[in-house]
Amino acid sequence: MSDVAGIHGTADAGSTVDATPRGGEAAARWRVAVWLGVCAAMVFAMAVIGAITRLTESGLSMVEWRPLIGTIPPLTEAEWHRVFDLYRQTPEYIHKNAGMTLAQFKEIFFWEWFHRIWGRAIGLVFAVPLLAYWLGGTLRRADPTGRLRWKLLGMLVLGALQGLMGWYMVQSGLIDRPAVSQYRLAAHLGLAFLIYALLIWLILDLVGPRGTAGLATAPRGLRGHAVGTAAIVVVTIFWGAMVAGLDAGIGYNSWPLMDGLVLPPEALMTEPPFVTGAEPVPVWLLPFENPGLVQFVHRWIAIVAAAAVLALAWRAWRHAAPGGERWLLSGLGAAVIGQVLLGIATLVLFVPIPLAAAHQAGAFVLVGGLVAVLHRLRAADRPSSP
Repeated sequence: MSDVAGIHGTADAGSTVDATPRGGEAAARWRVAVWLGVCAAMVFAMAVIGAITRLTESGLSMVEWRPLIGTIPPLTEAEWHRVFDLYRQTPEYIHKNAGMTLAQFKEIFFWEWFHRIWGRAIGLVFAVPLLAYWLGGTLRRADPTGRLRWKLLGMLVLGALQGLMGWYMVQSGLIDRPAVSQYRLAAHLGLAFLIYALLIWLILDLVGPRGTAGLATAPRGLRGHAVGTAAIVVVTIFWGAMVAGLDAGIGYNSWPLMDGLVLPPEALMTEPPFVTGAEPVPVWLLPFENPGLVQFVHRWIAIVAAAAVLALAWRAWRHAAPGGERWLLSGLGAAVIGQVLLGIATLVLFVPIPLAAAHQAGAFVLVGGLVAVLHRLRAADRPSSP
């Protein structure tokens, strides 16, 4: 049996190790797990807030980045006029929102401010307990090997990078085009998914199921299936971010065909206005720059991802222990079906904000389920299944 590395320790081949934590160690693990669970819930909520911010076209309303004093919104009429004047110099106002009133500006300003303040709140909720648990010895009791402390420090660095990436993304929409770069948006969203997945993994390391039954005894090939499925889901999420960044969901609002065609001819055109920017693009960039082709890729890779997830859930069911593991697999299958239906409904109903935000939230639910399955399979080291 292969080594099982992580917080739980290591089991040598042929040996039997009781990895069940006792006494103070168990209490410390639960304390840390609850804290990380709160952080994960806040990251999930942040994904929904971010989706609403983008869907209401609020993300470019704050043109200043003031990490400390920027937590307080304008409190006087003079300050409101100052920040509004800054916004009126941006490409978004000039090309899309000319004539916007101060009252209308306040509405979009709220969502971007709330998005930023929530991100800073996540930072505080993560950093302050991290310092307290580190100095107080809770992390040492939860993991005597010391690995957990450095993993959490790495998470703190990722959170800081996420904040910087958010501002880097916003800057791309303040120069010459009234929209952020779809590539920077994908990187920003991707970091959010990574942080969320790592939080779930660490929680399961601390208090997840132990033992050598069920999925922990599954064939090694099932783990490969799960890793491949996760990779396809990641690619699907990336193209979903590209759809969002290019507003590609506001066209071709029919299913399964795109305005009666499998692939509209304009989806293969390399010149404006069928691509972003003012210049033609190479053919190899079309899947990233042509909104029609971006939507086409996202549509069908999502179907492939859904099929892979359903196949994984069905195949893993044969090895899963009754109870929690089968509930997990059932939930995973239901989540991916619901996500496909949400995506289709969002498209054909012309991207209503509640459905579109729910679609983004559904992606986080799906990723959380896949992480849980991968975590349970991490100890699988058996001959490949037929």
